[in-house]
Amino acid sequence: MSDILKQLEKVLEQRKHSGADESYVASLYSKGLDEILKKIGEESAEVIMAAKDGEKEKIIYEVADLWFHTLVLLRHEDIEIAKIEEELSKRFSLSGLKEKANRNQ
Repeated sequence: MSDILKQLEKVLEQRKHSGADESYVASLYSKGLDEILKKIGEESAEVIMAAKDGEKEKIIYEVADLWFHTLVLLRHEDIEIAKIEEELSKRFSLSGLKEKANRNQ
């Protein structure tokens, strides 16, 4: 895992213990899963719009927002980034078509 993701994971975990008035992330945690999912939905739409506009810098900015809010979700659910890395690693030995077929079974 990259250093920035490790650092961010630690900060996001620490924000669980902050007051909602002290931190944006803490306010998301206090509002609960629905608010976090709403933000992920909004950020996903913004990534799509940026891609449709073809503006690379805007795509980078919006994907960073999407990843950030997805990481908030992972910490909210007590899922470590390492678990996502493990899942991605498993897929290196499996063709994309085979993996997709396995999901439909």
